[in-house]
Amino acid sequence: MSEVSSYRLACIIARILDNRQAKDIIILNISNVSVLADYFVICSADSSAQIKALTSYTREKIKDTLDRTTCGQENDSRNRWNLLDYGDVIVHILHREERQFYAIEKFWSHACTIDEKDWMQETEDVKDSL
Repeated sequence: MSEVSSYRLACIIARILDNRQAKDIIILNISNVSVLADYFVICSADSSAQIKALTSYTREKIKDTLDRTTCGQENDSRNRWNLLDYGDVIVHILHREERQFYAIEKFWSHACTIDEKDWMQETEDVKDSL
């Protein structure tokens, strides 16, 4: 697959997470409010094991389908908040309790949210391969 835009990458990552039963997936367009990245993809999981599995599966699937590797990865020691950094897209996979506590979406409330129907539509052509 050729180089994809940061928007499409964020949408593909959201679809991958959705296919693996991640919860409350949200994409924030932070490009106009931060130099950290263009997009955050944020999701929740109910257990540390699920967080670890979602992190590893997402990393492998992006490598296999887009031939893209992370610039970095952060895992806390208990797998309660894992992060995949693709440069232009940063993925946050959090335990639901950490997500409520840290309230990332509230902190970035001035960023634009990408509608689920939009990221689902953007990835309709690749949904079966993810």
